[in-house]
Amino acid sequence: MIQKITINPQSGKAFTLKKGAILTVIDPKGQQVSDMVLFNAHDTHEKISSGKTLDFEESILITKGNFLWSNRSQKMMEILEDTNGRNDFLLAPCSPETFQIMYNNHEEHPSCLNNLQTNLAPFGIHPDEVPTAFNIFMNVQFDPKGKISVLPPTSKSGDYVQFKAEMDLIVCLTACSAEDSNGGTFKPIEYHISEA
Repeated sequence: MIQKITINPQSGKAFTLKKGAILTVIDPKGQQVSDMVLFNAHDTHEKISSGKTLDFEESILITKGNFLWSNRSQKMMEILEDTNGRNDFLLAPCSPETFQIMYNNHEEHPSCLNNLQTNLAPFGIHPDEVPTAFNIFMNVQFDPKGKISVLPPTSKSGDYVQFKAEMDLIVCLTACSAEDSNGGTFKPIEYHISEA
């Protein structure tokens, strides 16, 4: 029986993943985003790249059959399954400044960036090294003029995305902290790791 690990609402977890291992990220309750960043476990200067991925995959909609690429133009993960089919690779992880600038909220607020930084610190990864995340289940739309809008995720309870590691990795996942990204509520994310 595969053991699922829970990421509590508005928090995160970091872990290592061996080349060839399968990571399954699950939305147990529906409409919950998970930010994911990747680093080469042997050289953390190599990390996931939104720009390289969108370039090489020739699409802004990254889903089953696509790869996630590094800043050194190397494949980091392959997406094996995606039961929801809607993810985002345009927007940066929410940060304290996100809530101040976009929502005029100057009170303390959990954020994906803080959760990524905190959980990656034990691996020697510094705050300025955290890249744009692959936003699993996030529903970003844009109009003909390019105006971006963040809508509630289309993911349902039990939807998942399954990845295969193409190199030894450090992975960090969050249960996103931005109200607009998650339909106004905060819920957990689950994941499990298995061998290929």
